[in-house]
Amino acid sequence: MFPRAPLFACLALVAFACGGPVDEPEDGGAGDSGFDAGPSDAGRPDAGASDAGRIDAGTIDAGTIDSGTIDAGVPDAGPTGPAVYPFATRHSPLTPSVVANLQRITALGPRLAGVFAKIGDSNTVNTNFLTCFSGANVDLAGRTSLQPAIDLFKPGPSFTRVSQAATVGWSAGAAIAGSPSPLEAEVSALSPRFALVMFGTNDIGDGTGDVFNFARNMFSISDQLIAKGVIPLLTTLPPRDDSAAGDARVAEFEAVIHGIAQARQVPLMDLDRAMRLLPSHGLGPDGLHLNVFLSAGLARGCIFTAAGLAFGHNTRNLLTLEALTRARNAVESAIAPDLVAAVQQGAGTLASPFLIPSLPYVDLRDTSKTGANRISTYSGCASTADESGPEQLYKLTVTQATPVKIQAFALNGADIDVHLMSDPATGAGCVLRNDRQLVTTLQPGTWWLSLDTYVAAGTPKPGEYLLSIVPQ
Repeated sequence: MFPRAPLFACLALVAFACGGPVDEPEDGGAGDSGFDAGPSDAGRPDAGASDAGRIDAGTIDAGTIDSGTIDAGVPDAGPTGPAVYPFATRHSPLTPSVVANLQRITALGPRLAGVFAKIGDSNTVNTNFLTCFSGANVDLAGRTSLQPAIDLFKPGPSFTRVSQAATVGWSAGAAIAGSPSPLEAEVSALSPRFALVMFGTNDIGDGTGDVFNFARNMFSISDQLIAKGVIPLLTTLPPRDDSAAGDARVAEFEAVIHGIAQARQVPLMDLDRAMRLLPSHGLGPDGLHLNVFLSAGLARGCIFTAAGLAFGHNTRNLLTLEALTRARNAVESAIAPDLVAAVQQGAGTLASPFLIPSLPYVDLRDTSKTGANRISTYSGCASTADESGPEQLYKLTVTQATPVKIQAFALNGADIDVHLMSDPATGAGCVLRNDRQLVTTLQPGTWWLSLDTYVAAGTPKPGEYLLSIVPQ
């Protein structure tokens, strides 16, 4: 498991423009894998100190790099393009371009402004998740800017509804299985403007879960919601104190969630980072389900005092209410709280490769729309595979030995292979390749990644891919 902080210490920075009711026990139920069957915890956290080894002490600079050109007194507009979402931040940036994208999504289908859907597993099914906002036991502890969101959603079913798209033991694929799928049924029943989505705990399972299957399912959930005019609000995973093997893969699965949110320019909440600051990581005795603040023996998940926010459900409820407030303001009032954000530097070519400024790193491209064929075979890796389709080139510099997992998640029938290169000029510079994953240690120096389109029986297989690089 690696620290949640961007790995600035190991990389040479290159040009990068920055920018309620008592909980009810959960039984396994039909369709439950058994992994997530344990009851959620309503108890107090133990006295253990929070984990100091995982907390990021710094943030990515939100400033933009000036183009350097002399103007006539008109401010420089800075770099343009989709916002890059920094890791280890509470909420992804809502820049004017992201806000415009959210408004574009809402125009795809008529939805109810005061309704959201819940999509997830047992931590979302849990009655301590948001239900308390429907009652009187709410203490915002001075956060008055959040009250309008409560007032907007409280008259509707969102806070208290038992969602058809959230079930104990579910992995991401369960929400989109069948016809109509639970996701389709829930959207049809509610007509929500927003959807709160959190999967991954059961997808990881005992630590042997298939991250590529998870990526396909999460992309499908997000893209189906967007196509229906529903804005997904994605959430990173809670820690896994029940399983060292499971927790070791949380960051890998979170990189997928992060990458999807960035690729589709929709909101992302970093619940994992917030919970790792808490006693017992905000988890109950099973090390899996979120705990909740108790008052007079009753669960009070909407108490946002310092005492309340020492607990998992309270922390998630605050984070979610903040995200709903930001998204609602963005859609209804075109309010962009973040004027600038990072954008990707480079063009993916030999002359101007995409620059990787820090790790973890995610990026989505579509080789059916961008890229050109330059290298057709990678002789340095003793490969005879036909890679004569379009490719994209990335560059990173490391200053110390850095173990990494590099993954290429190809979508919708695309076949994009990943090649690690010490010299990008020709295929002879390839040192390691695979059709989707490389696990290696990068020695100090400059490295390149060529994401190349495979050609099968003379037919190129271009399309979208998500590149993910996580330290190990």
